[in-house]
Amino acid sequence: MAFDGFTAEDFSVFQIEGLDPRMEAIISKVRPKLEALGNHFAAELSNQTGEEIFAHVAKHARRSVNPPDDTWVAFAPSKRGYKMLPHFQIGLWETHVFIWFAVIYEAPVKEAFGKQLKKSGRKLIKVIPDSFVWSEDHTKPAAKAQSSLKKADFDRMFSRLEEIKKAEILCGVQLAREEAVNMSGEEMLQVISETFGKLIPLYKLAQKSGTESK
Repeated sequence: MAFDGFTAEDFSVFQIEGLDPRMEAIISKVRPKLEALGNHFAAELSNQTGEEIFAHVAKHARRSVNPPDDTWVAFAPSKRGYKMLPHFQIGLWETHVFIWFAVIYEAPVKEAFGKQLKKSGRKLIKVIPDSFVWSEDHTKPAAKAQSSLKKADFDRMFSRLEEIKKAEILCGVQLAREEAVNMSGEEMLQVISETFGKLIPLYKLAQKSGTESK
């Protein structure tokens, strides 16, 4: 299917009580759109990164009681999975759309990437728009605007990524629900494409960190 944008109904699935009813709504309403985004951006990211990129739509298969509060499609250079690799994500919480570059706690490259960010991260940050946001926990919706962060904040974040086992780092864009539902499919695709374009240098540094640490 072609991606025709997100609707208020897509965000409202996270208000449905109970694991099974919420999952049914996610599968019927949101997952086809994530699959369409996956098909579109796997090809685009393959061109931008020079690697074959695969899309992974969240299945939430391990959940047995609590319904998911967000859902997403992730992109990584492996058919087998994405959590252990630097990757990209597009997804929804009830309140917003997120478009991320992410290195989460499962990634073995985390320590080496933190070290590289301490060395050259400041140069990369200068090319990332101040309107972008940063997060240190992919399981929580909150994030901090780059414009609000000082050098000491970045230094702490990068050191934590290098030193703390459970540390994570994510950078990207959050679009409020109200903004997202008023965008056409083409407009949303354009915003995602532009966001990923700005995040490619971070991805390439993470990939380089993994190569150099072997």
